[in-house]
Amino acid sequence: MAIILIIEDNKVVRENTAELLELEGYEIIVAKNGKDGLEKMENSLPDLVVCDMLMPEMDGLQLLAHMGNSPHLKTIPLIFFSAKSEKKEIKNALDNGAYDYIVKPSDLEDLISSIQRCLLSRKEF
Repeated sequence: MAIILIIEDNKVVRENTAELLELEGYEIIVAKNGKDGLEKMENSLPDLVVCDMLMPEMDGLQLLAHMGNSPHLKTIPLIFFSAKSEKKEIKNALDNGAYDYIVKPSDLEDLISSIQRCLLSRKEF
């Protein structure tokens, strides 16, 4: 099954999201901020990253930029799962290479659907 890295600074959201995705059969790695997430990503090379936008030490867009500059990380898709809901922010994230942007709070089924679409599209290549 696919390995998903969840990067979220809110412990409750991080744990709830991890638990839900584990119930869906995914192997989960968690990180508390972008810097921690980047280190875990380099060590584990997950199939997909689910990331908050606003975090201490390194925000989601900074993380996405680091990923884009790394030959072995730039192919890992990232889905933002964030409370930031301004259309300008969402467009900016997608224009900078995010696979999708799910606004919290949302039905977690939206996140699961996005993850499934992303992983399926990767298998087709």
